[in-house]
Amino acid sequence: MKVWIPHEVDHALLGELPPQVTVETMADPTRLPSTAADVRFWVPPFVPRREVTALLPELPELAVVQLLTAGADAWVGHVKPDVLLCDARGVHDSSTAEWVVAAILSQLRAFPALARAQAHRRWAYEEVAPTDELAGKRVLIVGAGSIGTAVRARLAPFEVEFILVARTARPEQGVYGVEELDRLLPQADIVVLLVPLTEQTRGLVDERFLAAMRDGALLVNAARGPVARTDALVAELSSGRICAALDVTDPEPLPADHPLWELPNVLITPHTGGAVRGLLPRAYRLAGRQIRRFLAGEQLENVVTEGY
Repeated sequence: MKVWIPHEVDHALLGELPPQVTVETMADPTRLPSTAADVRFWVPPFVPRREVTALLPELPELAVVQLLTAGADAWVGHVKPDVLLCDARGVHDSSTAEWVVAAILSQLRAFPALARAQAHRRWAYEEVAPTDELAGKRVLIVGAGSIGTAVRARLAPFEVEFILVARTARPEQGVYGVEELDRLLPQADIVVLLVPLTEQTRGLVDERFLAAMRDGALLVNAARGPVARTDALVAELSSGRICAALDVTDPEPLPADHPLWELPNVLITPHTGGAVRGLLPRAYRLAGRQIRRFLAGEQLENVVTEGY
């Protein structure tokens, strides 16, 4: 069976593979492998480009697309129904959760303002003190999946309360359905977005959503940029009523002249929430495990259905 991984990978990270597996790697993810017709299992690069998804029709025997990303939005609708699309659920949990905690603490303790003051060698105590604290805050996690669970575990020692929201309510787990957001948003000091990008979540954070947030609340987007309507974000954040920490934006990359850059109450990072040194080993261990399961005729992990 031929496995195509169109990017550099240490084969040892895949673990021991059966002898009938042939792994072909190459530096250019937009070029087809030597014999594309033989590819059964494809592990595309982290950052999908249109040229990459356009290669799907050139792989007639393809059976599995194993993503290295937690989100599958760039692939949903492009993969044929008879091809299994699997995401990397679990691979990004720890790194993204750490980013969320760091972003929350940075905003509450005014680190961006202090960093700007440091760049100008200005002692800014009177400008920022007293800062806010995380203890006692109520955190609303929109997207109570594996990353949401990891965020909750890391925030729990900070003496916070949680409100959990998912696509479907799970009363036995204390998880509300997304249809209850209007009621829940005014109760939260911090709102963390961790949902995948689907037709249902695109534009979820609109004028109504933002208006329902309480004064002084913090919005944290570690999901996808289009989950929030950028024009609504700019309008609400420009008022200074709420603040935000954004690892993702729409568009992305954010143009240099975009008004979000100028807002002092917004922390922006360039989609680095999951980009840590330990990511590749975790991602390729998953890929190797999936290859072995597929060859053994076992059910694969993380099969994407309905965009999730």
